[in-house]
This record gives sequence, C-alpha cells and structure tokens, in this order.
Amino acid sequence: MKRPGTPRLFLSPPHLGGSEQARVAEAFASNYIAPLGPQVDAFEAAFAEATGIAHCLAVSSGTAAMHLALHCLGVGPGDLVLGASLTFIGSVSPARFLGAELAFVDSEPGSWNMDPALLRQALTQLAAEGRRVKAVIPTDIYGQCADYQALLDACAPFGVPVVADCAESMGSRSAAPDKVDPRSAAQENDDDSLHAGAWPGLAASIFSFNGNKIITTSGGGMLASHDAALIARARKLSQQAREPAPHYEHAELGYNYRLSNILAAIGLGQLDALEARVAQKRRVFRWYQQLLGGQPGLSLMPEAAAGHANRWLTVALLDKDFGAEPEAVRQALEAENIESRPLWKPMHLQPVFAGCRMFGGAVSEALFARGLCLPSGTAMTREDVERVAAIVLRAGRKRGARA
Repeated sequence: MKRPGTPRLFLSPPHLGGSEQARVAEAFASNYIAPLGPQVDAFEAAFAEATGIAHCLAVSSGTAAMHLALHCLGVGPGDLVLGASLTFIGSVSPARFLGAELAFVDSEPGSWNMDPALLRQALTQLAAEGRRVKAVIPTDIYGQCADYQALLDACAPFGVPVVADCAESMGSRSAAPDKVDPRSAAQENDDDSLHAGAWPGLAASIFSFNGNKIITTSGGGMLASHDAALIARARKLSQQAREPAPHYEHAELGYNYRLSNILAAIGLGQLDALEARVAQKRRVFRWYQQLLGGQPGLSLMPEAAAGHANRWLTVALLDKDFGAEPEAVRQALEAENIESRPLWKPMHLQPVFAGCRMFGGAVSEALFARGLCLPSGTAMTREDVERVAAIVLRAGRKRGARA
C-alpha cells in the first residue's frame, strides 16, 4: 500500500527550464497556434544547430518520424526490416504500418545496443536465403549511442540503409570518425565527438519529445538527416502530400504529421536547457553509483568507451546474489509512491510480433529479466536519490534475510 500523503516520485517527468512560457506567449501573440508557423521553423533550425544534422523536420511523434523515414526509403509490402529487439515498439511498428516483415537482432552485453557482429551474421544468412533487407533500425538504448560505424560497416556490403532510433538519446554523443573535422560547427566545445544520430552514413535519425524524454514538447518528434532530398520528400508527405497548387491537389497519399507551432515553442525553451539536463541526468547516475555501487548482485548500465551517454534513465541489474528480484524491488518502491519500471520487454517476446525471426536473444532476455529502471528525473535532488537507494537496498536485505 502506498504511503498516504507522500508526493509521487515519477520515473522521468517533464522539467520546465524557465523560457518555455515566454516562447509559448510569442506563439500566441503571432496567432500561429496550429501546425506550421515561425516557432516550428525556429525549432527545426535550432535542433539542426544543436545536433549538427543539417536537415530537420518537426513532426507529431518519434513514431511518425520513423514512419516517414522508412516510407522515404521505399519500405513496403514484401520487404524485410531488421530492428533491435531491446527497444520500444514505436521504433519498429512503422515497418509493419508499411506492410513490411520484421526480424530482430539481439544486443551486445557491453552497451546493450544492437550487436554489430550478430547483425552481420543475420545479413549474411538472409542474403544466402535470397532475402534482401530494406532497412536496419538500431536503437540508442536508454540514451547510449549505438556503435554506428560498426553497424554501417556490417550493412555496407549488402547496400542496406541504417535509420538510427535516437528517441532516447538527445544530448548524447559518440566519438567522431577520423574523416570528420572535430572543430566543425557540428561539434560542441571543439571536442572530438558527434551528437547522437549525426554520424555520416546514416540514412536518417529520429528523435522523440514525449513527456518522459530528456527534453519534451509534451508530444512530438524530429526526423533528421544529412540527406536534403529525403527530408524534402518527408516534409511533403507530412503535410498530406499536398502538391504545389493554389487549391488542394493530391497525386499520392500523405499523412497529417506536422508538429503544432505551440508545441514547437515549448521545444525551443527545452532546447535552451539541454546541456543542463544532460549534466543533471549524469549527476543523478553518479549519485546512484556512489550509493549502490559495490553491492553484491547489483550493477548499473555500463557506458560504452567511445560514447558519452545522456543517462536518460539509470538502470540497475539485479542478480540472485542481491537478495531480491526486480519485481520485488519495484513493488517496494511503489509502496513508497515511487515509480520504477522493468526494462523494455524485447520485441521478439511481444505477442504482436509472435513468429518474427530473431537473431540471438539471450542477452536482451537476460537484461529484461534482471533489469529495473530507477527514477531519473532532472529535478531530483541528492536526497531523492538517497531515499530511492535506501529502499532498494532495504528490499535486498529483507529478501536476503528470508532466504
């Protein structure tokens, strides 16, 4: 039973930075309160500057962005799309919207992202069977960039484009390839890294601004690409595929996917605080690391050596030596009105994808069985983290004593 009167501590709630209200007031003053308007244009431009991805399209959700990306790559009935199994369903469901078949690739233990070696094996095996893969969708799981170059190298011999699911990784970075000038405008602080999804060679990248993400517009997403033609094509499709005529002329079917000008104004305000949000997410992780690190049977999500994750969520793995299973810890936290959640249930275990082919599976299944996402909001204080950690440790000791 939840403790009465205790304010709920959410997993990753929205956090306003201070300038959102002023930005929204500007949108109201301009009378652009529907899709399209100056705030949408400004949000796309600011997002391009923040990420180093030149061409950006603001849409109604990350799922819509993925749908448009796959549509522009020609995915359709009879095609095969490979996706990461450890992900949120919105990463891969658009392939099904378009009539394609899905197959899944397991994670690598060191980063929890799509395993490049296993992807290469899958592509080789499918090619031997006469199956051509139309697209590959890796996910930057919990804000950690996938190994883009290794994935691109695996896909190159087969001519398969890669669409990066960066829904969780706004503000994350990965080490830049040698051919990229580390002092270009795409970099922050003149370092040698690239923003999540900005890697050369990616066909496109998608981002989410859902209410639980590191920055939010309450709902919304962004399709970003170095390919100007792809974004131009997606832009037309996102506006019901209207032809350039004074009347409403349609030669093909499109979608109603554009972002509201009001929500874009919120996004502009959120972008102002992005650097601070990433710093606080990483600070929250360090606090958990200090309080929970070294506990038998408990470990936290590793960080890839070549990356700088935004630590969107702090994720703990609980082994039998800890003394309590993840569900028991989740219930102990819930009793104190604290939200926590299991890891993403792998897509190959989802009933809706029963029968889909899976390459590997042991890693993502083990992570799901052992993992628990801890509260990671950017408004959390050290005292909040200490409270959560104490309940986690108490749950482990209690179960351990019973055993």
